[in-house]
Amino acid sequence: MTSNRNRTAVLALGGNAISPKGEVDTIANQFSHTRESLSAIRHLISEGYNLVITHGNGPQVGNALLRTELTADKAPILPLGICVADVEGGMGYMIQQSVQNLLKRENIHKDVVTIITQVLVDKNDPEIKNPSKEIGQRYDGKTASALADRFSWTVRETSSGDWRRVVPSPKPISIVEADAIRELVDAEKIVIAAGGGGIPVYTMDSGDLEGFDAVVDKDLASAIVAHEIGARDFFILTDVRTVFLNFGQKNETPIHRMTVTEAQTYLKEGQFTPGTMEPKISAAMDFINRGGERVLISAIDSLAEALLGETGTVITNQS
Repeated sequence: MTSNRNRTAVLALGGNAISPKGEVDTIANQFSHTRESLSAIRHLISEGYNLVITHGNGPQVGNALLRTELTADKAPILPLGICVADVEGGMGYMIQQSVQNLLKRENIHKDVVTIITQVLVDKNDPEIKNPSKEIGQRYDGKTASALADRFSWTVRETSSGDWRRVVPSPKPISIVEADAIRELVDAEKIVIAAGGGGIPVYTMDSGDLEGFDAVVDKDLASAIVAHEIGARDFFILTDVRTVFLNFGQKNETPIHRMTVTEAQTYLKEGQFTPGTMEPKISAAMDFINRGGERVLISAIDSLAEALLGETGTVITNQS
């Protein structure tokens, strides 16, 4: 079969698209929002793209951690890496079934598969000793301290005055299952992979893989997936239609096109909010710098318009 990798794209969905803030996070609601989010891929499939779908998992992992915390007296507490793996499988199932149903309605014959994905990181990454990623519930100081003592957590006070658990978020190096993902994409399967950034693992002195309690940024991991499978395009779908300069201020300005050089300048100026838009811009730059052609950042419900150039932000190597 002739490779169609020049038509391959990675589509990164935000976890909040499946579990919106302020809504009861039931499985029924997650399924409903998953179906809504994935309706946009109909356009990509009709355009002939081979797809890898990645996704965030912040709200879902937070709930998984709360469940294991609340049942700690009844069952052994689950490590963070296992929670990430469990959620990757569960969300993969929801996305996989939703895509299968969409394809059936459109009379499109394609297989859809989910790969539980391990992401290789450096065991000496500075984040390991100095964790910075906030996860899970918010607590008052006394409760946070008690939980830290009980479960050996690292906790810290947030900018809003409450307390949260913090864990390492090391930079992804490579995707352990990259070859399998690439083979499936070359065979024109739709692949769901690197859910929530994948499961962080490192290589032991023996050469064996070992996981640990950490999380990997979904967008940075998705950029590595895109590079390692030879994708041409990287679509980052979030909750804003366009990237803005001076976001949230009276002089905010939408930016519809920018080069990697311009993006680097804006990053240095602090234009992009840490933890939200900043990692998306960093992931976009990483993908382009590794040979990717185009990154498109837009809202989930605006993908078709963004592909036509009517909204969204395109990042390339040249103006």
